[in-house]
Amino acid sequence: MNLSQEQWWEGTQNEADAVILDVRTPEEWNDGIIPGAINIDIYQGPAFMEAIGELDKDKSYYVYCRSGARSGNACNIMGQLGFLKAYNLNGGIMNWDGPVVQP
Repeated sequence: MNLSQEQWWEGTQNEADAVILDVRTPEEWNDGIIPGAINIDIYQGPAFMEAIGELDKDKSYYVYCRSGARSGNACNIMGQLGFLKAYNLNGGIMNWDGPVVQP
């Protein structure tokens, strides 16, 4: 599900089980992250699938990438794997007005 910045950030702050998931490459990750994010690079293919499969399906995942396309794909994949709460940051970090920190 695509969420606006406000909805997405509000969810990360108000849900006790919220996980912020960055699906960008390590190079992009090093350019700055949304605070508290974990990184699983979607371009890693089978390794990405394995890492996603190890996550707790009962938690809420707030997913982002550079523009919102890869994170949208990641949310779809997560849905197919049985994750019920995977939320895409519409527009990605490129359009993000919230806090960004160095990893």
